[in-house]
Amino acid sequence: MKNNPQAGPSGSAERTANEMTDRVAAQVESAVSDLAQRGREASRSVREVTDNFSTALDRSLERQPMTTLALAVGVGFILGALWKA
Repeated sequence: MKNNPQAGPSGSAERTANEMTDRVAAQVESAVSDLAQRGREASRSVREVTDNFSTALDRSLERQPMTTLALAVGVGFILGALWKA
């Protein structure tokens, strides 16, 4: 068996590299988990806003159908003008 003087430092460097890799992997996993949670929260918030808007639109149609129609036409006109610009 040969006595390899580089075996000690090389093993130490490999161990250090493995530890660093494990730490980075744990940080990435934590960041991905955090982003996924924030995405779920954002999705839930968008769903709530959509539901609230839908409810408000339904009420507006029932109470003031002509005003709602006029607003829809106005918004459509503005979006159309912006689309062409």
